[in-house]
Amino acid sequence: MTLKELEKGKTAIIKSVGGDGALRQHFLDMGVIPGVEITLVKLAPMGDPMEFRLHGYELTLRLDDAANIEIDPAPENSEKLKVKKINTSYKHHPGFGESGIYCQRNHNNPLPEGTTLSFALAGNQNSGKTTLFNQLTGSNQHVGNFPGVTVDRKSGVIKGHKNTEVVDLPGIYSLSPYTEEEIVSRQYIIGDKPKGIINIVDATNIERNLYLTMQLIELDVPMVLALNMMDEMRGNGGSVNINAMETLLGIPVVPISASKNEGVDELINHSLHTAKYQECPGNKDFCDETDHGGAVHRCIHGIMTLIEDHAKNADIPIRFAANKIIEGDARVIDSLNLSENEKEMIEHIILQMEEERGLDRSAAIADMRFSFIDKLVRETVVKPSESKERERSEKIDRILTGKFTALPAFILIMGLISYLTFNVIGVWMQDGLENLITFLTDKMDGFLTTVKVNEVLHSLIINGIFQGIGSVLSFIPIILLLFFFLSLLEDTGYMARVAFVMDRPFRKLGLSGRSIVPLLVGFGCSVPGVMSSRTLPSERDRKMTIMLIPFMSCTAKYPIYGFFAAAFFPGKTALIVLLLYIIGIVVGIITAVICKKTVFKGEAVPFVMELPNYRMPGLKNVGQLLWEKAKDFLTRAFTVIFVATIAIWFLQTFNAHLGLVKTPEHSILAHIAGIIAPIFKPLGFGSWMIVTALITGFMAKESVVSTITILTGGTVAGLLSPLAAFSLLVFCLLYTPCVAAIASVKRELGVRWALIMIVMQCSIAWIISFMIYSIGNLL
Repeated sequence: MTLKELEKGKTAIIKSVGGDGALRQHFLDMGVIPGVEITLVKLAPMGDPMEFRLHGYELTLRLDDAANIEIDPAPENSEKLKVKKINTSYKHHPGFGESGIYCQRNHNNPLPEGTTLSFALAGNQNSGKTTLFNQLTGSNQHVGNFPGVTVDRKSGVIKGHKNTEVVDLPGIYSLSPYTEEEIVSRQYIIGDKPKGIINIVDATNIERNLYLTMQLIELDVPMVLALNMMDEMRGNGGSVNINAMETLLGIPVVPISASKNEGVDELINHSLHTAKYQECPGNKDFCDETDHGGAVHRCIHGIMTLIEDHAKNADIPIRFAANKIIEGDARVIDSLNLSENEKEMIEHIILQMEEERGLDRSAAIADMRFSFIDKLVRETVVKPSESKERERSEKIDRILTGKFTALPAFILIMGLISYLTFNVIGVWMQDGLENLITFLTDKMDGFLTTVKVNEVLHSLIINGIFQGIGSVLSFIPIILLLFFFLSLLEDTGYMARVAFVMDRPFRKLGLSGRSIVPLLVGFGCSVPGVMSSRTLPSERDRKMTIMLIPFMSCTAKYPIYGFFAAAFFPGKTALIVLLLYIIGIVVGIITAVICKKTVFKGEAVPFVMELPNYRMPGLKNVGQLLWEKAKDFLTRAFTVIFVATIAIWFLQTFNAHLGLVKTPEHSILAHIAGIIAPIFKPLGFGSWMIVTALITGFMAKESVVSTITILTGGTVAGLLSPLAAFSLLVFCLLYTPCVAAIASVKRELGVRWALIMIVMQCSIAWIISFMIYSIGNLL
């Protein structure tokens, strides 16, 4: 019987895990190992993927992957984790430097004064790393309730402690990297050699989190374990014997609540002390000599004896190196520079272990670690039968991921967001800001006229700066409101459910359901959308997703939609915007289908993802995100767009001899744009003014509106027909994204793919606009 055949609500015991390579290793690292109980929670609305519960958390797998996992029915008397009394005979929680259970090899010779104490902040995805990072450093990094929010390294100084550095790393499940952001984390911890590690662990999901902890301990780096979300743990009737856990792990354990800033000061003190005195973990041997005849124990220690000199020369901790050799980690094996004879001897040792243990090498190592975790949890943790957060999430999921309600709920939520943003709240706020800008412009115009300012300077200030920048600033409320709603979806944990629900249709396009997250983020801004694609474990999926992000209409394009819709389709702005969004999505789908059969042949990566509990959005976090977006928008308005508006004003005010022109048709700008304009004549907008606006839109999409406003004085009704205006809107929707987005593509994929994106987007935009204008004329 395979896991694919398990019935909803039923529990089974994993018998064997099929497959090979990084994916199988990823399954093992997530706790999908022989002997573990696994329960099918539900199927996605379209029947695939499946949601399982094991080790106290929820994991998603596709039917195809579940078919590779053999199971046996769980016995009726299968033992569950129950609330139990734990050993409390341990001493009181020691202060820093008082425990005596750590390896204090450097206690009498601390690091020299002035040495920068660098810390890697490492932990599983969605464990609260970024929240803790913000508490430690006073930084304001974005926090979200979705696996993989942090996609790059961020660093900061611990508040009140100079010569310190904390690096917030992307979330990882193990040191066997499966995705791009996991490689970033592993490379920093192993390659950059920080002075200490702060390992954050979700106390409500302790079994799965401690797997990474054990691997970090093997690195023999000074380390402190931050047991996060203890307020949730206690609130649900659970508890942890901190001193018992310290004794078993051999490292300091500090209970904290990062969101409430509880225990953070104690964590800082322990971290600084262990790093300064280089107090390394006191226990790195987690294999049980008595378990299954000690086969794994003998294998690990036999390999450690063989590779000791190689590990020392490669500067790789010997215990970590031995385990990675058994798992078949190519990076570590290559770094050790072993001879063929040594490799053969090691292979014989591993084969002997597999025969005695009855498991393959990777499964045996994973089983060894989870066996220790199970022992530790039994001795130190009281777990509640069911958390309030989990019960609440199950009730909400009955609607948001229900078979018949998931898609209607998704459409309703996105429709409500669109309605509130573009019709109700957003329009009211936008009108207010527009009136304020008009009032200030009129006052400044009157003042300049009164004091008889030079005509050219007067034109620059009013027609260039005030009208150009003002036309863009009026759209700030719409943009911030859309970001506000997207932030709510992410913070609550709904984004992960959307990926779960949409995986099956996305597979038809050759993508994983995880790709929907970068695409949804792309509706806010293409730059973070491109960056968040790092959470995708496949290079193929990353490239394909990034190439599709520009089809998702970002908020920077809304000023264009609003401006032209108000001029040519009064009272129908919301309908026009909705139609453009749909066109973008449909063209993106068509492009994805073509790419799947040509450039990006192959299947989407497996859908392996944890589903977090729903949580209330943090007001501070949402407010911080809105402030960052407002600041970013204002910075662009008064830098890139400001320069663009002045440049446009200059080019349309002077001729080639730098003389003032009476009409813009004789300006430098008209001559330059006139050369390119014929290309756009078949699309219905061959005017040099429109072409100029499109060119400036390459720097920042908002510049299209400011440029048109400067060139026409805000009156465009006579410049285009309604059909040509709609053709122009479609072109603006689809043509190449702004310079910042192209730069992020270059950073992620290289120059070649950035150039491909520019050519592809412009070509598709021209073709679709030509089709719309031609068909419209025929009708």
